[in-house]
Amino acid sequence: MRGVSTHVLDITRGIPARDLEVHLERSENSGDWRMISSAYTGQDGRCSQLLAEGDLLPPGIYRLAFDTASYFSKHGMPTLYPQIEVTFSVVEGEDHYHIPLLLSPYGYSTYKGT
Repeated sequence: MRGVSTHVLDITRGIPARDLEVHLERSENSGDWRMISSAYTGQDGRCSQLLAEGDLLPPGIYRLAFDTASYFSKHGMPTLYPQIEVTFSVVEGEDHYHIPLLLSPYGYSTYKGT
């Protein structure tokens, strides 16, 4: 499998974080960020593929931006982190990046998954 995926778990509520908007962006030489794609997490809290079929992920600096303000607002919860941005490096020879997010209104954790 090639591309970028994520899995978001709402550890406050003890369930997958469904309907959370996620943007995949790439850092340009100018220092600006260019959006590549966006999606909403599914029933299971996953975005299984953030790249269009056939798109390649060239080496560079990327980030996943999670719209946590809207997510927590839908559930009547305030949050310290209205947006979480996870920046990561893509290197030559790596085909897939799975970036899980463990989420609560006042903290989060992430790691490179498989």
